Formats: sequence, C-alpha cells, structure tokens
Amino acid sequence: MSVKWGVLGTANIAKGCTIPGMQLADNCELYAIAGRSEEKVESYKNEFGFLKGYVGYEKLLEDPEVQAVYIPLPNNLHKEWVIKALKAGKHVLCEKPMALTAEDAREMFETAKENNVILMEAYAYLHSPYVKSLKADIESGVIGDVDFIETAFYTQGYEDDIRIYKELGGGAVYDLGCYCTTMILSLIDSETEYVMANAEFNDKGADVFSAGLIKFKNGVRAAFNVGMIFDPANNGRRDRLYIHGSKGTIVSDVEYNQSGRLTYTINTGIKEYQPTINAGHNYMLEVEQLGRCIESGEKPHISEEFSIRNAEVLDKILEQIGY
Repeated sequence: MSVKWGVLGTANIAKGCTIPGMQLADNCELYAIAGRSEEKVESYKNEFGFLKGYVGYEKLLEDPEVQAVYIPLPNNLHKEWVIKALKAGKHVLCEKPMALTAEDAREMFETAKENNVILMEAYAYLHSPYVKSLKADIESGVIGDVDFIETAFYTQGYEDDIRIYKELGGGAVYDLGCYCTTMILSLIDSETEYVMANAEFNDKGADVFSAGLIKFKNGVRAAFNVGMIFDPANNGRRDRLYIHGSKGTIVSDVEYNQSGRLTYTINTGIKEYQPTINAGHNYMLEVEQLGRCIESGEKPHISEEFSIRNAEVLDKILEQIGY
C-alpha cells in the first residue's frame, strides 16, 4: 500500500530535498501539490508527476483522497496550517522547527490527538543510520561516560530570504540551532539545569550568529554555535560535532542531512578508527517512516515528547538572546 501525500507549499526545501525523497519512498504516492500561484503549481506537477494541483492550500485539504500532508511553509505559518490540516483529518509531517514555542507545539499535538491523526516534526537527519550508529557507539560505552558535546552549523549570509526576517520566524537559532539542539538532546537523556546564550542580530530583528551553553542535571555540558555568516559568493557551509567522554572522543565533520558513505572518528586513547556507514536518502527515510506509522501503527521516530523537549530548549535560548 502507498500513502497518498499532498504537499502544502512550493518551498525550496520541498523541491530540493523532501519531494525527491518522496519519489524514492516505497510507500508514498505523490498525489497533490498546492501553491499560491498557478505557474508554480503547474511547474511542480510537470517536474515531479503530481496527479493533482491546487492553487490555494485550503483546496488541497478539502480533497478527501489526501491522506497525509507535508508542510514546508515559512516558520510563522506552521501552526496555522498544521492545525487546519489536522482538523481536516490529515496526517502531518511539518518542516522543522514545527512550532515557534513549546506552548504552540503542545497545542498542535493535542489537536492531532483530538482528530485521531499523526503529527511528526521533520528532522530528516535524525532518521539516518549515521545518527543511529553514533548513538549506538556512545551507548556501548566505547568512549565512557559522555561529559561534553560541542556542535556547530554555519551557512552563508542571506540578502533576501525568509530566514532573515523575524516576523517570518527567521534567524540562526530557528533555522540552524534546532539541528544542534536536537542532536544534543538525542544523545543526552537528562533534563536541562540551565541554558545560557547570546547573539548578534540583523536589522530585521533576526539573530544571524548565536552561541550558547546547555548544562544538564546529570552534569553533562553542551555548547553550540550557529551562524549565517559566510560570504554568499563562496557559498560556505561548515558543520561539526565533537563528543568527549571519560575514555575517549568522537569527532564528526559530516554535514547534517547527508547520505552515502559517511564516517566519523572514534579515539579511545588506545586506538583511533573510523566506522563507515552507508546512509540512504534521509528525506526518503522520514517519509517512509511516517508512512509505516499511518499504515501499520509504528510509532513516530520524532516523538511528541522529543519535539516538545526541544521546543522548550529553543524557548530558553531565544529568551536568553532577547529574540
């Protein structure tokens, strides 16, 4: 069986990442696309093979054939359209960050429960066997007890993009920091003791460079740095992850959401080696996973509890930086 999907919006993340992943997914039917302009809708239909195209998001939600909806709209529109889709009886995969506050996230998940449908936040990279391998090595104790994690995500600066406007839910924390916090939270199972952060802002009210420290109640510290700072002419990007344990370290320079043959370096103090992981298309993996949730009752890999926990951390960071 295949789930009939509708895509609510013609954003770049949909065109470049998620829809190609949907095309690869075994249990996905690209059924409908909705956008604000007829030209874009027709372009997506022709390029990707959607059966239906709608000018206007409401029309897609009114189609009884649509079973699940992917929402890649600007961050400030997520809550409105997620709730509308859930109330229309559609399962929803919403692009990260799904909610601008933890309170909004709770309301969205409550709406899903009230309408007996599934809501999952789209952190495609967390579906990767690369992340699962990292977690398995940590849990095996190969580097002992983790006491410090540092991760960073830097991209180019943007001159005119939804990610640089505060009123659209833009900024480095929302766009990039959520990767860092979800990576940290996926590796550390403890409540936060405190969060400290600071930021540089642009003239549109959004943070363009943010850095902070998270202290967990089990004693683990985690640091993060995110920024939209590189020269656009160089199309720069830099991701990193460093995990320190009582017996060794793990270092990764693999960019978030990559596929193919990926490695990270484990140093135990006695030997250094690199596990190699064959990682599939992460966006395909997340679509297939939600499809299995719909078809056979599998639990969402990005759970309600995890999304709310992360939203609470983002709330604390944004409060600290004065967003």
